[in-house]
Amino acid sequence: MHELNQQIEQLCKCKAEEFALMGYEHVTGKEVWDCISEKYNGELPPIHQLVNDILSLKVTTFMNWMTLNAYKGLNIN
Repeated sequence: MHELNQQIEQLCKCKAEEFALMGYEHVTGKEVWDCISEKYNGELPPIHQLVNDILSLKVTTFMNWMTLNAYKGLNIN
């Protein structure tokens, strides 16, 4: 399980790096995970869905999530 967590963390970091290439250089892997995992309500989906959700995350979806959290006044860091 520890190895799986490391792989998921690395995948989120890679997605953050992808966003950095698009000009969003301050995105972190943790923020990517927070955005993705919010819809799971504490229960993780099957691994193939989890990987797909991370890899298919669009920057517009992520930025909408960030904006909504900013309006809610949530500390997302």
